Amino acid sequence: MAGDGPIIGNVTDESAYVSEAGLAILIDGFVIEKIGPTEELLSEYSQVEILDLEGKAVIPGLVDSHTHLLWSGDRSREVSWKQQGLSYREISQRGGGIAATVIPTRTASDSELAHLGIERMRESLRNGTTHLEAKSGYGLDTESELRLLSIAEGISAIERLPSLDLTWLGAHAAPMDNSIDSYFEEILSEQLPAVLEQGIARSADVFCEPGWFSVEQSEEILKASRVGGLDLRIHIDEFVDGGGGALAADLKVSTADHAHYTNDDDRAAMHASGVNAGFLPGTPYSMGEEYPPFSKCIENEWAWTIASDFNPNCRTLSLPFIGSILVQRNEIPPIIALAACTRNSALTTPHPSGLVHGQIKEGGIANLNILDGPWWQSWCLQPGHSPFAATMLEGEMIFH
Repeated sequence: MAGDGPIIGNVTDESAYVSEAGLAILIDGFVIEKIGPTEELLSEYSQVEILDLEGKAVIPGLVDSHTHLLWSGDRSREVSWKQQGLSYREISQRGGGIAATVIPTRTASDSELAHLGIERMRESLRNGTTHLEAKSGYGLDTESELRLLSIAEGISAIERLPSLDLTWLGAHAAPMDNSIDSYFEEILSEQLPAVLEQGIARSADVFCEPGWFSVEQSEEILKASRVGGLDLRIHIDEFVDGGGGALAADLKVSTADHAHYTNDDDRAAMHASGVNAGFLPGTPYSMGEEYPPFSKCIENEWAWTIASDFNPNCRTLSLPFIGSILVQRNEIPPIIALAACTRNSALTTPHPSGLVHGQIKEGGIANLNILDGPWWQSWCLQPGHSPFAATMLEGEMIFH
């Protein structure tokens, strides 16, 4: 895909981003060295190993820019309670809600949590994800949050798995035995300094929503995080327009995610400030709600991405499925949906090598997906199973 910035607006000419058949990609180690006509590269580089894809289409490695990777427990029974009309508070009183995730996560061993994370990363890779952002957030005390980050760092070093970009989300919710106000003070005085000293997280995130962390509390946590050298992300406006969009624009965070009910003025201000709107369509799919305004972002040429939002209530790690929601249920063109989980999302979630990813580009990381057929559009048209015959991960071919 040509250029370096996000793809915004409507793509009326796919040829600017899609190459005709017949090209070859020369890879040296984990870097894409050259792209050109097959015959030309074969004549120039005769002593190379050749992999003939037999006409199969190739797209960039997918980038999942918002996941809650590490947690334990099972909240499947809550779906019946929701269908019975129980409120979130009533579900919590029955033993559900976030406590049903935090308690098992705190009591799980390091090896158990690491195993869960590795299996989830394998599932992501099977569905074409070559890099993903992973948040803490289900520990909700200093010791547990540091432990989740440490485990994530450990599994990020395992070969033949997607690379990770680690985010501290201690400000996810109040723990069961604490209030938001008290926990907010603990975050600033104890947890954030410990996270900074640990030095594992690249970014900080806050769940800014009425009933969770207020705009004022979110601002204070994020500003302190920035002073400590962390990049900034934020959850906003998932349930209502709570003013998170204006805060995101003011702080110029990298990405403001969910952004479901953000008003148009704040969306425009976010874009003007270089803030990405990170849509998470799997969440309204899981909750049976309407989808975010993808088309409005296209019409106004605002930057946006999609991600899985893998969590206890949205248990998918398949970006092709998320792409299917856009294309087959919201009439978003496949090229725009693809940009939203490759090139655009890579800009908010950098690769640890520092190289360009989410694009097939000379000098970029050799993260590629080989479709199981000749048409690249099939990447998002096979919900329920992976559309990929193989994935190249940092120059190594992994067949599915």
